[in-house]
Amino acid sequence: MSDKFKAIVIDNQNEKFTREIKEINKTDLKDGNVLVKIDYSDLNYKDALILNNGGKIVRKFPFVPGIDFSGKVIESEDSQFKKDDNVILTGFRVGEAYFGGFAQYAKVDSNFLIKTPKELDNKKAMMLGTAGFTALQCAFAIKAREELLLGEKVKDVLVTGSTGGVGSIAVMVLSKMGYDVHVVTGKKDKNDYLKSLGAKNIIDRKEFEGESKLLEKGTWDGVVDTVGGAALTKILAQVKPNGIVAACGNAGGIKINTTVMPFIIRGVKLWGIDSSGASIKRREFLWNEATKLIDFNKIQSFTKELSFNELIETFPKLLKGEFFGRAIVNPNK
Repeated sequence: MSDKFKAIVIDNQNEKFTREIKEINKTDLKDGNVLVKIDYSDLNYKDALILNNGGKIVRKFPFVPGIDFSGKVIESEDSQFKKDDNVILTGFRVGEAYFGGFAQYAKVDSNFLIKTPKELDNKKAMMLGTAGFTALQCAFAIKAREELLLGEKVKDVLVTGSTGGVGSIAVMVLSKMGYDVHVVTGKKDKNDYLKSLGAKNIIDRKEFEGESKLLEKGTWDGVVDTVGGAALTKILAQVKPNGIVAACGNAGGIKINTTVMPFIIRGVKLWGIDSSGASIKRREFLWNEATKLIDFNKIQSFTKELSFNELIETFPKLLKGEFFGRAIVNPNK
């Protein structure tokens, strides 16, 4: 490879934040033991926060962001990964503490990588990215009720933030698993889209505003909550006995004002989903399951492919709630 390659570099000198497309050197990649030529990255909400002003997440500058990527191994000091292996990286604080995927090359710790399953390709992997991986984690947390609780079947599942990246893919996966999926949204113009993903019932998010009783009528066997905040308080009071709530987001706030009643009277389980720190064994399992549970033609229909220039134009729209669907980033475009 040439010593120089293209990357998005953010900097914060004298409290002046900048983001530029630059040429940097191979020698600038100081982390890890596997060099990867990146085929695709993607745009997540966390990426948008970091591109905006560092998001109080990045502490060292100059820095290459991008929390996800897929690509081909160029050089490896680990015998598990050989030249031309296709690999996926999501999480592990890459793009936050280590140079990330908004570049044509990345060098990372081999313990952060998994091989791309044969049924997938690197483009499809980033059509999912952290959002899809998180959705799969949430769906299997809901399904765990049937295994952990020895046959207590799941029927009715609620998904909040259902038009977002995680929510949309969760709707698709849960529907494919055979559950009746009820979705919460404030975007009435997306009803047909949600039904096309498998949503059986659409609920206005206003239904989850206002004060909650200690316990309300038990309605949900499982919940995928991508929003957090006040709505989660009301949702917890509506979960059926032994139901599971997979919580993975905080766009609606980081605080919930609940009681112990759902947990000790109904045995409700609040299952926090940490996609960044998931074990390699769990990652390999979920990425292989993706090929059985995801309709990539549908995801393609709401996925945009962006160049670096287009990425810089697009991320503010995501922060304002004006961007719909998935965005993959092609560093070679």
